[in-house]
Amino acid sequence: MNKRVNTILFIIGATLFNTIVAIVSFFILLFLCGKFLIPRIPSSGSWVFSLIFLASIAISIFVYRAVLKYFQKKIDVEQYFDPLFVKSNLKK
Repeated sequence: MNKRVNTILFIIGATLFNTIVAIVSFFILLFLCGKFLIPRIPSSGSWVFSLIFLASIAISIFVYRAVLKYFQKKIDVEQYFDPLFVKSNLKK
């Protein structure tokens, strides 16, 4: 496989990983709030649901960045992947 295929596969895999982490963290937070918070404060359903959604996005970003930093330390990114954005030489 060449660098371009590696880059495309990495982007697809990273997107799937980030989505799965967001969904799993959403359901874990939803379960925890349903188990502990909602029975104590019955009128807290709508705003808690919004906070759970935002917290799951924040958790997925945090986990994604941590995994990406670890990945970059273990693998030489420039050797296996093409850059996504290339500086174009506009001066002629």
